[in-house]
Amino acid sequence: MVVLDRWQDKRPVHSVVLMTDDTNEERTGATRRTALRGLGLAVGGMALATGLGTSPAAANPRRGPTTYVLVHGTHSAGAFWMPIARELTLRGHRVVMVDQPHHGAEAFVPESYQRQDLEAMAAEPSPLKGIGLEDYEARVTGIVRRAARNGPVVLVGHSLGGVSVSRVGDAVPHLLHHICYMAAFCPSRALPTADACTAAPENANAVSPVELAVGDLDRLGVFRLNFRTGDSRALALLREMICADYPDAEFRRMLAGMQTDEPITAYAGRAVGRAGSWGRIPRTYLRFGKDRTIATALQDRMIAEADAFTPGNSFRVHDFPEASHVGPLDPIPVAEILDTLAG
Repeated sequence: MVVLDRWQDKRPVHSVVLMTDDTNEERTGATRRTALRGLGLAVGGMALATGLGTSPAAANPRRGPTTYVLVHGTHSAGAFWMPIARELTLRGHRVVMVDQPHHGAEAFVPESYQRQDLEAMAAEPSPLKGIGLEDYEARVTGIVRRAARNGPVVLVGHSLGGVSVSRVGDAVPHLLHHICYMAAFCPSRALPTADACTAAPENANAVSPVELAVGDLDRLGVFRLNFRTGDSRALALLREMICADYPDAEFRRMLAGMQTDEPITAYAGRAVGRAGSWGRIPRTYLRFGKDRTIATALQDRMIAEADAFTPGNSFRVHDFPEASHVGPLDPIPVAEILDTLAG
């Protein structure tokens, strides 16, 4: 059974949950066009453990099944995780698929997008303007706090979801049993933001959708894309970025789940994990070898810089050499690796 929990019911969650949160932190208002340079799409109380490589959650295991908190990437929603979530649930785990603010169950759909009026779409205001990583972190941290009452938590982020993983890892390391980046941004001191990561030379051969942006980025405050386009060139670019190896029907399914708007402040926010908090949590990276959004060379650099920062706690890397940005069409290989993180 899949439960749609929009209202923050306080009852225990026993199945796959599409979960939202009502946390509203102070919005960051700064916007800047350079936050999208080279943008890749997508889709307390416990003491810290004393040694690197051992998270406080792992050192103080709680009873109950593991909860996987899954964080989506840019222009996406929690439902992106459904195939993997189903597999994890069938293996006996609890799964929460996070919807970031104004995504998924609370998605903003421009009225002009529904009508495919591109002129109006270029100017229609968005409630996502000014939303920043503080808001994304607060959403995920709130869910992690609730999930951790019942047992260990494994936090997984895809694509832009990686910046939330890093920030939540700093905020509540004592509540996390393991963190995992799935072809996701893992910023470092040298590349502190998603924007800096995409602008790195290692990402030079990635494909960028910036030329497909609808409207003025600075005025709208969001990066807006038209996923209902019939333009063959635009569709070819989107397909190369998202899932070049997928059949046509699966590509259209992926597009149907995409959202028009992502706040540009989310790409510009700093998300560098600290050695004493994030750096103590066991971590895994799922490396996708044919990713045209976050190039494999950039994935390798982010892994190497994280490992150099915390040499006593290195990434466990699992390679998917044929996978595009959204991962293998068959969710079972990914679910099998995630399943091992509960141990």
